[in-house]
Amino acid sequence: MEEKTLGDVANRLLFENEHVKVWEMNLQPGEASDFHEHTRPYLMCVVQGSSIDADFEGGESLKIPVEPGTVFYVQPGARETAVNRSDVQFREILIELKKD
Repeated sequence: MEEKTLGDVANRLLFENEHVKVWEMNLQPGEASDFHEHTRPYLMCVVQGSSIDADFEGGESLKIPVEPGTVFYVQPGARETAVNRSDVQFREILIELKKD
């Protein structure tokens, strides 16, 4: 099986210090993120959208209904591509928690 190249967990890095990285994910309808791995715990704060799909490297896909103001905690370990299969823009702020 061919190994996929890993990219960033979101479109744009907004802030970083010794404790956190703060990212913005902005996907138009039909757009997908880089294939990426969550190597640390994350808080995902939805700003805009109705759903986002997570396409995992094994072929499984998970459709996640969302609404603005929804916050998710994500454990490290997942390798996926985020895909906006809805008809509205998807935006979220990801807070990557660095361990001391």
